[in-house]
Amino acid sequence: MMKLKFHFFFIAFTNLLYAQKISSDSLKVYTYDDLETKFYNLNNSDQKKKSSLIASYYLKKAKAENKVNYIAEGYVLMHFNKPLDIGLKYLDSLNSVTKHLISNKYPTRIYLLKGNLYFYYDDQIKALENYILGLKYAREKKNVRQIRIAEISIANLNNYIGKHKEAAKTFRHYLYGENDLSQYEKQDLHLNLTSTYLDINKLDSANILIKQALGTYKLDNPHLYYKYLSLDGLLYLKKKNYKLAIDELEKSKDFFIKQSNELRLSYTLMYLGQAYEGAKQEQKAIENYTKIDSLVKKTNNTFPELRDVYTSLIDHYKKTNDKEKLLYYIDRFLKVDMILDDQYYFISKELPKKYDTPKLTKEKEEVINSLEKRKFIMNISLVVLILILLLLTFLYYKSKKKQKKYKKIAQDLISSVEKKDMVTSDTKTVESLPDAPNEIIEDESKTNKIISEDISSSILKELEIFETKELFLKKGITLSSLSKQIKTNTTYLSDVINTHKGKNFATYINDLRIDYALNKLVKDKKFRSYKLVVIAEELGYNNEQAFAIAFKRKTGTTLSIYIKEIEKTVAL
Repeated sequence: MMKLKFHFFFIAFTNLLYAQKISSDSLKVYTYDDLETKFYNLNNSDQKKKSSLIASYYLKKAKAENKVNYIAEGYVLMHFNKPLDIGLKYLDSLNSVTKHLISNKYPTRIYLLKGNLYFYYDDQIKALENYILGLKYAREKKNVRQIRIAEISIANLNNYIGKHKEAAKTFRHYLYGENDLSQYEKQDLHLNLTSTYLDINKLDSANILIKQALGTYKLDNPHLYYKYLSLDGLLYLKKKNYKLAIDELEKSKDFFIKQSNELRLSYTLMYLGQAYEGAKQEQKAIENYTKIDSLVKKTNNTFPELRDVYTSLIDHYKKTNDKEKLLYYIDRFLKVDMILDDQYYFISKELPKKYDTPKLTKEKEEVINSLEKRKFIMNISLVVLILILLLLTFLYYKSKKKQKKYKKIAQDLISSVEKKDMVTSDTKTVESLPDAPNEIIEDESKTNKIISEDISSSILKELEIFETKELFLKKGITLSSLSKQIKTNTTYLSDVINTHKGKNFATYINDLRIDYALNKLVKDKKFRSYKLVVIAEELGYNNEQAFAIAFKRKTGTTLSIYIKEIEKTVAL
């Protein structure tokens, strides 16, 4: 059934209404694109004479206007429906005019068209050689569309040597996959896949496609309709429903005779012969087989199933003892068999070597590259993960070390409170924890020049009362408010605190509050149970954040750790 597969062209096809009578004058109104569309609509409808007139006019027009791209397209149109030698000459002309064109379609397109031409004229060896070259250049040019077409064409050759499953896989992939194939090319693929399903006896799948197509094309496209009707006849033949098979194949045969579609007719006659054999009508079977032989002699088109045709003819004339015809068909069988053997041997040998093996090698390289990329990503991910783990480990141990340090400081503070080593608020709470003054302390001799000793002593006495009565716990204490309270000015008060307390006013107030908190927290369980915001308020802070920062700055540890260590160590 191989030869029934359509070939692929390289232009998008659309439907246009076309005139029944064609003349040069009537074609003048059309653009090049319109002419191409009309050509393919006619050609695909088996109206070869009309399509040839359009091709001739197209090329003549392009040459007159000296438009190289259209001249090239004209040669493409002209090569269809010509004898092999003339078709090849047009493709050689196409090669000449496209040598200097900047296009990723060439030379791939030329090789694929040559492959189709050789395939049509039953030279599968040269067809394969050209398809392989076409695929090579398509890959070099990275023309995805031409790669698809080359692979579909090669799938047809796989079908020829009996690799129907591989062919069906390719047809199915491109029929249902995302691609830029034209509507006509998808119609062709649909027909190819249907035919191949019959080859591999996937009858249910074939039946679905056949019924779908018969419903679609019955009124709109008689050429496709009868091709599917012929396949439907084959389906009935495979199901051994010989009566229905004969009915549908006879209708198809009549249509193909009218259309002079000799290749399609050859297959239909073969199916008819097999159906008549199944129906025990041997004479009618032989009549159909004999007609096939006449067509093969006329067209030189061979296909693998011809062996069965000649075998049936030989067996028949053995039984009838017609030695003359027996010798004739034995001779015909040997000639056809030799051609088929040569082509089958070459293709079955070269196709794996030139297509399957490179394809597998390419797929292997893609898999290796994918694995290497995956391995690289995994290695990078592993390195990043290790770095993250190292960082987390470092941060963990740093945190543990810091926590240990905080605990030690908290324990020392608690110990100091318990031993009543805490000194008055104008000294350090713990000798090992010096305060860092926020302002530069002025030289004492300079201060003494400003403030007399009596004033200084008076201010210090007031500060002692301020500390003893714990007035520093009031909210909103400022340098100004305290200076008014002890009846001095802000300058004197600031200088005395700087000189005698060794810190600025803000630090002085914070230290008093924190020292108070350190003692209160150790001695007062209820005070410890307060929330941070309440403790901060009790100490005169406007918010908990200010208190937490002041506590950490003063003690070197956090309030939470300090309280936690108190709970561990202080027995109340």
